[in-house]
Amino acid sequence: MLSNPKRTRFRKQHRGRTKGISYRGNRICFGKYALQAIEPAWITSRQIEAGRRAMTRNVRRGGKIWVRIFPDKPVTIRPAETRMGSGKGSPEYWVAVVKPGRILYEMNGVTENIARRAISVAASKMPIRTQFIISE
Repeated sequence: MLSNPKRTRFRKQHRGRTKGISYRGNRICFGKYALQAIEPAWITSRQIEAGRRAMTRNVRRGGKIWVRIFPDKPVTIRPAETRMGSGKGSPEYWVAVVKPGRILYEMNGVTENIARRAISVAASKMPIRTQFIISE
């Protein structure tokens, strides 16, 4: 099931600029193993869901998985072959703004090699370079 906000204060947002590193959500809080972003990117709700499904299929009903990012930014797209002007396009999909250092997924209750395999499968679904980390 794709996740997007139930309601937002405003329907459309500016694109903004991705710079700097993540100061929030860059520490393992829940699990023992995690997937951490190394590059900045927009990660769509479909990509987040694909990674989550890949991890749950790989651990086969073992352990617990936490998704630490949420897509709360709407991305608008103009219809094809429209003339200039006439306003901003309608929201098409949702993205999570991810900065370097951000934890994307956490996992607990499985052995390290199972977690490493499951997280590497989830990492292949992401549009950015990531790294596997273990909490001390």
